[in-house]
Amino acid sequence: MQSAVILIDVEKGQINAVAQRLAELEGISEVFSTCGRYDLVAIARTRDFESLAQLVTERLMEVKGIRETETLNAMQVHSRHDLETMFSLGW
Repeated sequence: MQSAVILIDVEKGQINAVAQRLAELEGISEVFSTCGRYDLVAIARTRDFESLAQLVTERLMEVKGIRETETLNAMQVHSRHDLETMFSLGW
């Protein structure tokens, strides 16, 4: 399994539309809208590095409204927490 965090800068007024299109891509498991330098953060999980490379360099670039990305390739997992649990508000 190959994992990556993709930081995404989006054209003005396109955050929700881009997030929706990204969430539909195979290999993207979650998309978060954020405050700060980047508009969106996408979590990618693919079977191998080649699949990740194709996702980032081909399929992601077909999504209209993306201005810039920065991909952080995960090297080692330091937590076994489930992402849903980590981001849960406990309600």
